[in-house]
Order: sequence, then structure tokens, then C-alpha cells
Amino acid sequence: MSQKHIEILVRGAMIHRNRLLVCRTLNDPLVYLPGGHLEFGETARTALGREIQEELGLTAQVKRFLGAVQHTFVQKGDRHWEINLVFEMQIHDLQNGDVLQAAEPHLSFDWVPLNQCRAAKLEPAVLCDRLPGWLKDEAVERWAEP
Repeated sequence: MSQKHIEILVRGAMIHRNRLLVCRTLNDPLVYLPGGHLEFGETARTALGREIQEELGLTAQVKRFLGAVQHTFVQKGDRHWEINLVFEMQIHDLQNGDVLQAAEPHLSFDWVPLNQCRAAKLEPAVLCDRLPGWLKDEAVERWAEP
């Protein structure tokens, strides 16, 4: 990465029957919440709706803001720095157990029991601890950083 910058991402947390919808890039061990980059001029909610439409070909109802996570990692020798804005979301046409067909060929989707996020290697890992409290609307810190 020749130019250093911070990426701003929008992520959707969808829970159905105590399972979390997660995304993977094929041939990569990373597991993360569905979503993607916020584009210039978009609101975060609009960006998340667009990303879900692009990734799954489905319409998402973007609900309440859950929290934000600052995250850094190394991928292919480059350090990445990002801010993840996490929203609760609902996709009415999608049910737990459905065989999920990604609309983008480099992605796959799956359901992970909420209490097994750490074993699934969800990134940013701090979400494994924060997400349950955020979803229950507990009085917990809405900002997480490494």
C-alpha cells in the first residue's frame, strides 16, 4: 500500500434464531460482518443497504446503530487501518438455514451461532465481546479499539 489512509466501512449484524450472518472472501480465512466501504456522499445506512444489495442481491432494512470499531490488521504484507460502523439489520427474504447465494463470485455467506464467533474467527475480534451487549441495548461502550 503506497498511500496510507483509513478506510470507513459499514457492517450489518443480522441475528436469526441466535445465529449471526457472516461473510467470507473465498480463499481467505477472514470472517466478517456483511457490508463494505462507505462511498463519498453516502450516508452510512444507504451504503450498508447498497452493499447488501451488491453482495447478496437482497434488500436490507438497516436499523439502529450499534457501535463503532477501530481495527488494524496486516493482509498480503500491507497494514490496513479501518473504522467499522456497525448497524443492526434485517433481510426479510433471508432466514437462518437458507443456502446463501452470494451475488458477488468472490464472497460466501454463512450462519454462525452468536456464542461461537470467536471460534469462527470473526474480525474485528472485539465484536465477539461487544456485539451481544450492543444487540441487547445494554449500557456498554459503543466504541471499541485495539
